[in-house]
Amino acid sequence: MSFDLILASASESRARLLRSAGVRVGITPPRIDEDSVKDALQAEDAPPRDIADTLAEMKARKVAEKGGGGLVLGCDQVLSFKGQVLSKPEDVADAMSQLRLLRGETHQLLSAAVIYEDMKPVWRHVGVARLTMSDFSDAYLEDYVERNWDSIRWSVGGYKIEEEGIRLFRMVQGDTFTIQGLPLLELLSYLTLRGTLPT
Repeated sequence: MSFDLILASASESRARLLRSAGVRVGITPPRIDEDSVKDALQAEDAPPRDIADTLAEMKARKVAEKGGGGLVLGCDQVLSFKGQVLSKPEDVADAMSQLRLLRGETHQLLSAAVIYEDMKPVWRHVGVARLTMSDFSDAYLEDYVERNWDSIRWSVGGYKIEEEGIRLFRMVQGDTFTIQGLPLLELLSYLTLRGTLPT
């Protein structure tokens, strides 16, 4: 089977979004130390947008270097809150801590995507969404994390809006795909314009 692009990620949700849109996608997870790269960028006071974009490009480049040609898509998502960049929760206690921090406040999700072709970047986009959490109780928070830990452990901020996590919010500004970690509409537009996808 020939693929429209190779996804440089182990993210099941991104692969599912692409396949649901009719994109034939192969999966090749890159091996990079995301945490050390993120730490180094934060030490240099890099803005969250640049952190997401840099990590997405590194993933695409790493997989493109393996050869095989074709389009390689790297993605990364960063949660920005009052100058802090949050990562995926390390454990249940960390998830609760992050959600308490975000409770009643507004944060941003930045979803970066970079496409490599012939060992160089040919397209990039960073989608931005603003999300405002409600003032949920500690009791609900604890129950929520306990019920959903197996799913939310892989999500920055400790929630998924496509699941029960939507109940944590009172306002969402931005498209659902960006919030799920992939600026899908912009990506599909690019793939269509270049002729990868039929019109």
